[in-house]
Amino acid sequence: MRGQSFWSQVWQRFKQDRLAMLGALVLIGIFVLAIFAPWLAPQDPSHYDLAAVLQAPSTGHWMGTDDQGRDVASRLIHGCRISISVGFVAVGIYVLMGILIGGMAGYFGGWIDIVISRFIEVIICFPVFFLILTVLAFVGPSIYNIMIVIGLTSWTGIARLVRAEFFKRRSQDYVQAIRVVGGSTARVMWRHLLPNSLAPVLVSATFGVAGAILIESSLSFLGFGVQPPTPSWGDLLSQSRDYMDIAWWLTFFPGLAIFTTITAFNLVGEGLRDAIDPKMRGVK
Repeated sequence: MRGQSFWSQVWQRFKQDRLAMLGALVLIGIFVLAIFAPWLAPQDPSHYDLAAVLQAPSTGHWMGTDDQGRDVASRLIHGCRISISVGFVAVGIYVLMGILIGGMAGYFGGWIDIVISRFIEVIICFPVFFLILTVLAFVGPSIYNIMIVIGLTSWTGIARLVRAEFFKRRSQDYVQAIRVVGGSTARVMWRHLLPNSLAPVLVSATFGVAGAILIESSLSFLGFGVQPPTPSWGDLLSQSRDYMDIAWWLTFFPGLAIFTTITAFNLVGEGLRDAIDPKMRGVK
């Protein structure tokens, strides 16, 4: 692989991981469902049909119907949009926060690092899920509030990663050379240190999307997430609680969707981790 760029080498190693590639293909399929949901869904996800209440899977309804006669397959396909949107927007928010805060702590050090590190430790003391529940109880549940709250409460892991990377690289020769020729602090931090520190951030963000999707599903299951009639996987599971004995499909298909998506993101994350640092392969 001599002569190839770093990311080209990462891609070559990633392609050799069959499980990671399988996860990537599954995610591509989920993205296609999310983007083209209005055209791929067999029916309107909000259409009520009281003559088809709790029908088992059939040719007319691939995954059956719910307690109001709505097509489960259509609601699952539209639910992809909610899960993917929440996952990527929430992770985008906390990755940006983590990079900014962790970058300042790692680059400047001293009292700035001490203050930021102690603040991170205080935030980590609070269980994230219960902190999110508490905030949503005050601001009210909605998809936008969920994205923002998850993002504002989950940035500490990224911040610690970026802090460690900046702290390790700030004294290297190329950084000192940039300073000598008059490079500004902002240029050193964001044009040189950050690009060389993104690999572990990318891996962590991939796992983070899976975590955000699971949190959103859990919140919707408890009634604090996306509100009906907007379809979401967690809400579909919540509706199934009263019909588990007579309508197995209401639990099975939403649970399978959540499990498959989270597993796919985790497989891709592990594949990226091993491709970026081959020494980590097989290390648990």
